[in-house]
Amino acid sequence: MWNKAKLNAFDGALFEKLTALVEHYIEQGLLISGERLPAERELAKNLNINRSTVVHALDILTERGILLRRVGSGTFVNDKKWGVQASSTINWRLPAHFYQNKQSLYQQKAEQLRKQNTAICDLANGDLPTSMIPKLRLANVSSHELVMYEKNSDQLQLGLPALKQQIVDYMQHSFNMLVDDSEILITSGTQQSLFLITQGLLKPGDAIGIESPSYFYSLPLFQAAGLRLYGIECDDQGIILNSLQKTVQQHQVKWLFLNPTFQNPTGLLMSAARKQAVLAFCRSQCIGIVEDDAYSGLAFDANLTITPIKKFDHDNQVIYLGSLSKYIGRNIRVGWMIAPRKVIENLAKIRQHIDSGLSILPQLLAQQYLQHYYVSHQQLLRQQLQLKAQQLMSWLDSYFHGAINYTKPLGGLHLYAQLPITSVQQETALLNQLLACNIIVAPGVDFGDQLGNIRLSYGHFDQNLLL
Repeated sequence: MWNKAKLNAFDGALFEKLTALVEHYIEQGLLISGERLPAERELAKNLNINRSTVVHALDILTERGILLRRVGSGTFVNDKKWGVQASSTINWRLPAHFYQNKQSLYQQKAEQLRKQNTAICDLANGDLPTSMIPKLRLANVSSHELVMYEKNSDQLQLGLPALKQQIVDYMQHSFNMLVDDSEILITSGTQQSLFLITQGLLKPGDAIGIESPSYFYSLPLFQAAGLRLYGIECDDQGIILNSLQKTVQQHQVKWLFLNPTFQNPTGLLMSAARKQAVLAFCRSQCIGIVEDDAYSGLAFDANLTITPIKKFDHDNQVIYLGSLSKYIGRNIRVGWMIAPRKVIENLAKIRQHIDSGLSILPQLLAQQYLQHYYVSHQQLLRQQLQLKAQQLMSWLDSYFHGAINYTKPLGGLHLYAQLPITSVQQETALLNQLLACNIIVAPGVDFGDQLGNIRLSYGHFDQNLLL
């Protein structure tokens, strides 16, 4: 594996060939996440090159976040995404099974359970169960009208005007927030919004900050765009300002991506005071904020303050992302972006070049939902989800005999818990034990967190399956 002949397949100086060889081995799975590389002297001897060349190559890979150097322990393949930057992680020549093998062993076991058994509590599934999704119908729209809408899609690049007006009304009703419909871009969901932002407002090598832990960590699109991720420590009020300040000083963060309302995976709600403090700091540092608001309609207490950061923004510093996927299902992919008009027009042009626009049918269904359904439906969802959250907490207390720690959810879909374990072996055994009971959870490592944390999405909790 480590011999000089292997370097001949790559171009450049010797240190460049070695960096390329290590990256190649990682891509092909010959070096796996967390694996220790041979010692520098051993590598130099096997490759028949100078040790200083080896050190130079490993230093470069360490700076890029691909490797980790641990004093007294050695050099390891980075098992985290924090700080990793590459021009692109997409290699179109790789076979499809390469990407499937990126799943952890636990994820592979969970996928097998899903295929083999329908009677499972899939608490790793962050979407609503189908029983909670409303049955939407289009009234008085003929197939001819749909065809005509699609025919005129070039004139509707920013979205269906009637839907944009419903979003204006929704923001006014939900947050007492005035929005100009010319600053709304309809998207096919949050993922498309994030993709457009990475393509239009960021460039490879840029540093972005996210909450730690965060579902943003699990998204491959940031690495595919060659961005460097840095985690900001959080407490029960949201991201900690001191941690944000240190990260910005060390890494020149360009944008901050936040999920402040019933955050995924922790379920925590950032306080209004913390939102304003973070906004003020980012303004002083010329840092943009992307605010993902997917769960604000799911507050269990009507008195909770769920005001978006965007409402405090008077300098066009915040891009607000709204979505209906957590209310009407992920198959009807509709979301929206609120940003300065020039920004959304440029992002709409990027989308037009990539996929030729946006389908009209999901927009019409979303319009119907916001016009006729959302008030009563979201009220019902809040009641159902709060009951399921209470049932889940009761089961957790019973199953773990009070030895599990968690914060009671205030809304949203997720409960984040700390397992009573102290080692990887204990965590593996406990997760396998839950699988044996047909219970699937999302390990905290999937969100960039440490050992012993799990996310449980209580929308899919069914106490009848656990009797």
